[in-house]
Amino acid sequence: MFLAALVTGLVLLRIFAADQLADENEPAGRSSQQIAAALNRALSVSANPQATLDAFVGELNTSNADVIKFRPAGASLSRPENYVGGGRAKVPAWFVRLLALPETARSSPIVIEGRRVGNLVFEPDMGADIYEKWVGFLAILAAGTVLTVLTLSITFLTVDAALKPLRDLGAGLARLRDGQYTGRIACSGPPEIRVSCDAANELAATLTHLNHENRNLLRKIVSIQDEERRDISRELHDELGPLLFAIRANVIAMVDSGGTDHDNADSPSQKALQSVEALQSTNRRILDRLRPLHIEELGLESSVRKLLRNFRPQVAGIEVIFDIDPALGSVDSVVAQTVYRVLQEGITNVLRHAHATQMRLVAKVSGGQVLVEISDNGVGMAADAVIGRGLTGMRERVRALGGTFEFWRNDGRTLVRCNLPPAAAELEIG
Repeated sequence: MFLAALVTGLVLLRIFAADQLADENEPAGRSSQQIAAALNRALSVSANPQATLDAFVGELNTSNADVIKFRPAGASLSRPENYVGGGRAKVPAWFVRLLALPETARSSPIVIEGRRVGNLVFEPDMGADIYEKWVGFLAILAAGTVLTVLTLSITFLTVDAALKPLRDLGAGLARLRDGQYTGRIACSGPPEIRVSCDAANELAATLTHLNHENRNLLRKIVSIQDEERRDISRELHDELGPLLFAIRANVIAMVDSGGTDHDNADSPSQKALQSVEALQSTNRRILDRLRPLHIEELGLESSVRKLLRNFRPQVAGIEVIFDIDPALGSVDSVVAQTVYRVLQEGITNVLRHAHATQMRLVAKVSGGQVLVEISDNGVGMAADAVIGRGLTGMRERVRALGGTFEFWRNDGRTLVRCNLPPAAAELEIG
């Protein structure tokens, strides 16, 4: 709008400025013609017309009437752009051309004894008038600029104030999308937006309640799983362990009493003994996977090293880097078991699928959280591969304790990262 008004003003200035300047100089032009007529009459009755003319011209040159001049016969009149002086130096040429200055010069012949000796010329200096119009144009431009800035500022502030409730609502919905349900949305603005904010806050409260219930349910599931593992491991230890020991003792007794088969590795008794020993080793390995009781006895670092010894054939040729924080001995037992399970599953995945030459294991307390990382330089996971039960179980167990689970590949390394609270306290449902 401001630019349209400015262009309109320039067009009107071009249309009317020429006529205005011509009208302003019209009285002076008529006066010059009257002076020329009086001079001709004086010359016609003068005894010495040339002396009278010279005296008039001399007086004219010493006066301040520089717009009226005597030009000898044969001298040409100036064009409008040549007789614009005064403030023209301060006015841009494009503005002068825009005004389309009119032809305001007037010429009246001076005659002596019937012979034309020159012209009395009226050549006005319109520099002051042009400069005045230029100053007026600049004033309009400055006023329009200030009004435009003020209008834009007021519009911005008004629109910003009007859109703030919508931005608050959008930010609140974005937090809900990201799983952040605790922050309330400030309800302001028109009634329709306030109703939407209230509905979003109620939705956040409902999601918070459901999230707490889900967390408690997941933690109970983890506890039940641990109890089931403990019961199964107890049964295996208390029932199957003695039976395997008894079978092994009886087979040894049979071998010792047989005599001839004592040194024969292919004898049935020796093969039976080997099978029993393999069963005992398998039973111990299953017990370790079901419930690693040695975590509390040996500590997490020793437990992880013991876990790697169980994978000794697969670990051969792989550089294993440990960063196990001794402070993990003070964390909650459920969290400690979860850390062990995450490391256990991560090591298993690396050894089975990664074909790596280096594996790094990190478990430490950092920033009030328990950080667990398993990284390797192996082949990684195919883009279209489906996450298996191992990673899914790790993620669910970590989420059940209120932690976060991340899995990605970057710079040729595959990384599994978990953050856990140091204590898996029961969540309150409010």
